[in-house]
Amino acid sequence: MGAMDHTPTAPTCYRHPGRETYLSCSDCGKPICADCSIDTPVGQKCPDCAKSRGKATIITGSQLRARSTSIPPVTMFLLASSVVVYILGAVSGELNNTLFRNFALLPSAVADGEWWRLVSTAFLHSGTMHILFNMYALYLLGPGVERQVGSRSFAGLYLASALLGSVAYAAFNSGPAVGASGAVFGLFGAWLASAWKGRNTSAGRAQLQSIGVILGINLLLPLAVPRIAWEAHVGGLVAGFLIAFLWTQVARDERTRSAIAFGVAAAALVLGILV
Repeated sequence: MGAMDHTPTAPTCYRHPGRETYLSCSDCGKPICADCSIDTPVGQKCPDCAKSRGKATIITGSQLRARSTSIPPVTMFLLASSVVVYILGAVSGELNNTLFRNFALLPSAVADGEWWRLVSTAFLHSGTMHILFNMYALYLLGPGVERQVGSRSFAGLYLASALLGSVAYAAFNSGPAVGASGAVFGLFGAWLASAWKGRNTSAGRAQLQSIGVILGINLLLPLAVPRIAWEAHVGGLVAGFLIAFLWTQVARDERTRSAIAFGVAAAALVLGILV
């Protein structure tokens, strides 16, 4: 008696039965090939599910590879400006002191009307490891989010996360702080919301597990490493998750998405000024 062959076969696209694929719709879970995959703000979808969400763009495998080789404009600006500011400060100690004196987050100065510190602090960093961690995280997470939702929406998301992170820090501290950690955690929050949306699919569960582990490690770091502004991390995370969650519920185009993101940013700014 011979042994039965239990080797699993690869799934095939539901619209093209002859094409093997390991891609699947983030909503219904149906297998889809690269030509049927539709890029949306909340993951890849099959044509049927994307149709119910409004206008979408079909992204083929070749287009996806071409787009993935370049960094989108807002992410590039944020990376370049943060690095340039850090290098200028490293070259000139006097300039570095001026930047920190006028643009670092200082709750008492914000209370006196210097509201711009809630945003400008995201472009300052206190050391090499500090900027390397934040910029590497931005480099990993930023391009994917910006391509999914559009540059204006991404800019609003980053701004809102930076602002709410600063507000959360200022609510519990009186000393100065710098860094883009709040904004970066907003990107984590956006990915978390996307993964939560697709938690009923195998890809969504895997993404949710991966992001959960990364977030858990980063949120526990303040217990081992002193002087980490965990309040900014939490504030940015909440902002990013809230915005991305609202996108999945009501946003059908970039105009609506950007309005939501900049609306949350405006609310965070008002809250920071009042508090």
